[in-house]
Amino acid sequence: MNKRIILLGFFALQIASTWAQKQPLNHTVYDNWQSITANEISRTGTYIYFQILPQEGDGKLYVKNNLNKDLFSLPRGYNASLTNDETNLVSLIKPKFEDTRQAKIKKKKPEDMPKDSIAVFSIVTGKLSKFSDVKSYKLAEEGNRYFGFLTDGKIEVRTKTDTTASQTKKTVKGATLHVFDFATGDTLNFQYVDQYDFNKAGNMLVFSKKVDAKDSISHISGVFLYDFTKKSLKKITNGRGDYKNFTFDDSGQQLVYLGDRSSEKSLLKDFNIYYYTTKQDSSRIVVRQQTAGVPKNWYVSGDGDLKFSKNGEKLFLGLAPIPPVKDTTLVDFEHAKVDVWHWQDDYLQPQQLINLKKDLAQSFLSVYYPKQNSPIIPLVDDKFNPVRTTLEADQEYVLATSDYGKRIETQWDYRSRQDVYVISTISGARQLVIENLSGQSFLTPDGRYVVYFNQENGNWYSYQIDLRKTTTLNDGLPVSFVDEDNDMPAKPNGYGMAAWAVDNKGIYIYDKYDIWYFALDGSDHYMVTNGYGRVSRIVLRYQNLLHAKDKRKETNILDQRQRVILTAFNEKTKENGFYELKGKHNDPKVIVMAPKAFKNLQASGDQKYVLYTKEDYANSPDLYLNDNAFKKEDRLTNLNPQQANYNWGTAELVKWTTPAGHAAEGILYKPEDFDPNKKYPIIAYFYEKLTDGLYNYQAPAPTPSRLNISYFVSNGYLVFAPDISYVTGQPGKSAEEYINSGMQYLAQNTWVDAKKMGIQGQSWGGYQVAYLITATNMYAAAWAGAPVVNMTSAYGGIRWQTGMSRQFQYENTQSRIGKTLWEDRDAYLANSPLFHLDKVTTPVVIMSNDNDGAVPWYQGIEMFTALRRLQKPVWMLNYNGDEHNLMLRQNRKDIQIREQQFFDHYLKGSAAPKWLKSGVLAKEKGVDWGFSTE
Repeated sequence: MNKRIILLGFFALQIASTWAQKQPLNHTVYDNWQSITANEISRTGTYIYFQILPQEGDGKLYVKNNLNKDLFSLPRGYNASLTNDETNLVSLIKPKFEDTRQAKIKKKKPEDMPKDSIAVFSIVTGKLSKFSDVKSYKLAEEGNRYFGFLTDGKIEVRTKTDTTASQTKKTVKGATLHVFDFATGDTLNFQYVDQYDFNKAGNMLVFSKKVDAKDSISHISGVFLYDFTKKSLKKITNGRGDYKNFTFDDSGQQLVYLGDRSSEKSLLKDFNIYYYTTKQDSSRIVVRQQTAGVPKNWYVSGDGDLKFSKNGEKLFLGLAPIPPVKDTTLVDFEHAKVDVWHWQDDYLQPQQLINLKKDLAQSFLSVYYPKQNSPIIPLVDDKFNPVRTTLEADQEYVLATSDYGKRIETQWDYRSRQDVYVISTISGARQLVIENLSGQSFLTPDGRYVVYFNQENGNWYSYQIDLRKTTTLNDGLPVSFVDEDNDMPAKPNGYGMAAWAVDNKGIYIYDKYDIWYFALDGSDHYMVTNGYGRVSRIVLRYQNLLHAKDKRKETNILDQRQRVILTAFNEKTKENGFYELKGKHNDPKVIVMAPKAFKNLQASGDQKYVLYTKEDYANSPDLYLNDNAFKKEDRLTNLNPQQANYNWGTAELVKWTTPAGHAAEGILYKPEDFDPNKKYPIIAYFYEKLTDGLYNYQAPAPTPSRLNISYFVSNGYLVFAPDISYVTGQPGKSAEEYINSGMQYLAQNTWVDAKKMGIQGQSWGGYQVAYLITATNMYAAAWAGAPVVNMTSAYGGIRWQTGMSRQFQYENTQSRIGKTLWEDRDAYLANSPLFHLDKVTTPVVIMSNDNDGAVPWYQGIEMFTALRRLQKPVWMLNYNGDEHNLMLRQNRKDIQIREQQFFDHYLKGSAAPKWLKSGVLAKEKGVDWGFSTE
């Protein structure tokens, strides 16, 4: 027994010694912390490629085979593509991070900044080719022989003068199109290229040349077609112009594009549609403003897309009203600049101004039959929203929605009620499916049905177009298809659709846990997952692993004749994994469930191999390859090995009961060297519900203003992330119910220092911080990012990033008052911290930025000036020009230091830095950041 005690004591000392050797995270570690992005598995499953990026600096592209053998790595490689035959990989290469940094320091012009390069790697031979100053590249959808890339550069031109036969040389700026031959490594080069594209098969290339009209070689401008089979170049449109949106049909026999030949100074562009077939010598204009069918005072939009139907019979194009043109003879300083707000405008002026560029570029779908040369058929006008076709677009009907006459109400009701139509591409006739729908609508892949979800009653419907028949799909079923946990005033959202049936006769739809099949004609329905999800409290969702080999073919298909993979989330344990489903009425079978987070699942075309990332709080996401039975897992990466040198932490699920008797749960993060015999300061970080992320990795990173959880845990703090459920009309009290009770529950443990508790939240979390410090004095420190403190003024405010009114938030969504200001003024006052700040005893830091597009930054000013007037300890940070969530990395780094110093001072007793003690005066700005504690 004594020997056993001695051995246990020895091992305990060894473990303690190991922990003691690990240092806490510091603010210098962020830049080198890595992540995986752009991971792909090839269609055959032979190759895997992905990027590994540091938070700041140069990343690297990697290519491996399915035996985990390294084939190729490319420093700074990104936006990689594998050819269809999987023999070559093309990737852009970013400039070196330090080169770009130095260019910014030197304030170089955009055209003088370091440019991308491009790499071509032959997987077969291992040969690598590189080219510099690349603007873009394109591969054919199916071709494997060639690809094209455009480079910026200088072109040497030889010209003749009028008085002599001798030639002179001059250098002009111009882009060159390089066509790379994968087989030979040779390039075919075309100068002065503006736009370019391949046909689907990759045996035809179209491009435009644009040369300044004043240039002596301007005659070369126009549109050219290169035939790779014949190795011939043909000019199909002559003359300088703006040619774009080159579009081949699927067969490669038809080509269309937009062209504008008007002066560059013209304020009104005059785009026409050019049409070419392989039987023509040159292209011809087939659609212009004067074409039959184009509405009066409308024209061809230069911003509209061009798209052929699969069979090549139909060409979809965009028309638009001719916009008014500004009178350039007016003198600006003699005329007023004023925004006129009108109470009957569809949208508020700020929203109109934000969307001005998009609205001016808006086009409306029309159809043209090029082989018949028939009149244009406008399908919609400017009262409609964007139109949806099937992927093939061969079918007669398209799906269109209109919220015309219903847009004003989106000011207070975020949902846009819409009338849903199907429109014939033969006649243009419109058929009303449903009026005033609040929900979603879908056109089936074969174009025979419309399926829609009605949020008002929570039902799913099908509409058979030829019979004009509506069927309630879930009629009489004793299960809800809407969010059962909705705690907002608005009607709950649906759980959504999973997939279409392989025969186009049915649809798969989610309830909270399970998947249902519904025949579109209403003849059949059943629960695909046999109720297993609800009984087990496991959320099952279809994982679509199909490769989009043909872009015309719908891939969101669930075929029950085949093995179906489902993602699984256990609500009780928060574990994640995968199940398989076989047959109609069988329970799903578990493949793997683990205390991990699996993400980015992909499969090879035959689904023999699967690729995914796996992580938990203690383990950085790494990339894994496995067989489809999940029995042969192979780890492809080993990110962030340096983490082993730092004191990390653990994450565990905590459950308690609130004072009102509600079951509650949250995540408790503890340091790796946690000692139950010590007392720890604790910080609560919250938003709404966070426990579903129990097994998510929390990388140390300068955050947009959220709590940097891994940093604080590593530095000896406990961090608690409680879930919050809300009662309409009482968002503040609801936060109090869950956050305070959770912290009090934890404070019963001897290792929690109940006198050193802090709270931190951003945005909606910032509001809750502001509310809590008016309701209790249990917190020694508080940090509120972008908080709302006055719901009466915020209710009438603007979300400046979108231009929308904030009223919908209070009446229907997150702010959860559920009524207008005039219907329940008391609720707005009771839930506004501003009116209760005289009760505050907790020191608080506010972050409110002057370019916040979500919460008006004067909310932070109201809070700061009120607390200053009351002579309460308060500080405010305004990161100049930054947004609601910090976007600039230097600002993110700055706020990490300030949060650490603030909480260290109030929760650990560390010395206060200058910015806390005496502030940073305006005259010191940019000279002294106030971090010094001396």
